[in-house]
Amino acid sequence: MAAADSSAARARVGLGEVAAQWGRIGCIGFGGPPTHIALLRELCVERKHWIDSIEFEDAIAACNLLPGPASTQLAILCAWILAGPMGAVVGGLAFIVPGLIVILGLAAVFLAASPPTWVLAAGAGAGAAIAAVAFHAGIGLIPASWRRARAHGRWLAYALAGGVAAATVGPWLVVVLLGCGALELGIRQFGTSGRLGMHTSPLVLVAAVATTSGGVLALAWVAFKVGALAYGGGFVIIPLMQHDAVQHYHWMTNSQFLDAVALGQVTPGPVVQTVAVVGYAAAGIGGGLLAALVAFSPSFVFVLVGGTHFQTFRQNDTARFFLEGAGPAAIGAIIGVAVPLATALGETWQFAILGGAAVFLLLLRRSVVLVLLVAAVVGIVAVQLGAPLR
Repeated sequence: MAAADSSAARARVGLGEVAAQWGRIGCIGFGGPPTHIALLRELCVERKHWIDSIEFEDAIAACNLLPGPASTQLAILCAWILAGPMGAVVGGLAFIVPGLIVILGLAAVFLAASPPTWVLAAGAGAGAAIAAVAFHAGIGLIPASWRRARAHGRWLAYALAGGVAAATVGPWLVVVLLGCGALELGIRQFGTSGRLGMHTSPLVLVAAVATTSGGVLALAWVAFKVGALAYGGGFVIIPLMQHDAVQHYHWMTNSQFLDAVALGQVTPGPVVQTVAVVGYAAAGIGGGLLAALVAFSPSFVFVLVGGTHFQTFRQNDTARFFLEGAGPAAIGAIIGVAVPLATALGETWQFAILGGAAVFLLLLRRSVVLVLLVAAVVGIVAVQLGAPLR
C-alpha cells in the first residue's frame, strides 16, 4: 500500500464519516463474512472510490493470511487505510458494537432463569439447523482453497485431520490446526533450505499454553483462542468453545450453546460474537463484554501494529506456507464440527429440522439467516403442537 495513497485517503475521510459508514455496515451486515466483504467493497471501491479494486483484493488476501475473523480484520484495515490508526479503532468499533449490543440483549432473553416457552422453542428450532449451517460454510470454502493448493495430497490429509479433530477431540483442535500449519511450513522450509527454521518455535509455544482452572481468566483464555487462533472463521473454534463452555466449565448446557451459535448467525456483524453469549453465560453482561474485548483485540493489534507491512506480509513465504497447512485443516474442521453440533440435539423433531435445513442450504441455496429464522418459527410451531422440549 503506497504511502502517498494512504496519506491522500486519510486527508479525505474524517473519523465521523468512518464511524457513520462502518456503523451502518455493522447494523445491516447480516449473513457473515461474504456480506461484510460485499458491503465494504461497495462502499470503499464502487461508491466512494476511496480504495482501488486491486488494493482492496490485496487487503482481503492479507487478512486471509491471519488467524481470527477475517472480515472484521478487513473492516479495520480499510478504516486504517482511510483514516490511520484512529480510523482503524473507530471503524472497527463501529463495525462490531451494533451486533454486540443486539447479541447481548438476545443472550439475556435466551439465557434467563425462566425464559418463555416460545423463546426456548425458537432456540431449539434454530439450534437444530446449526450443524447444516456449519457444513454449508465449510463446503463453500473448498473450491478456492483447492485451487490454491500446491500439493493436493497434503491438502486432503490436512483437511481430514481437521475434520476428524473437530468431530472427536474438540478441545485439542487448535493444536491440530497449528500442527498442520507447522508441518507444511517445515516441509516447505526443509525443501528450500535443507533444514527446519526457527519459524515453528512460536507455534509450538502457542500450542503448549494451558488453560486456567476457571473464573475470569478461563473466560479470557477461551475468548483469546476464538480471536487469535481461529483460522478460517468462527465455526472452526466451535468444538473448543463447546467443550470449554459446556463440558469443562459448565457455563451453559448443550441446547444453550446451540442457541449461542444460532444467535451469532442471525445477528449483524461478526459471527465471532458468539463468544459474547458464552461470556454472558459465564459472568453476565461483564463476562460478555470481556469475552468480546479479548476476542476482538488481536484483530486490532494485527492491523495497528502491522498495517504498514500488510503488502509485504502477503508475500511472506513463512505466512503462506503455514496457511497452506492450517487453511485446509480449518476447512475440514468447519465441516467436522457438524458432528458434535448434531449429536448435541436431543429431540427427534430437531433432526427433522436439521434435514430440512440441509436441503434448503445445500440444494436450494437459500441464505443462512433465512433458514435459521424459518427453523426458529418451525420450532415454535412444533412445540405449540406438543413436541417435547429437553
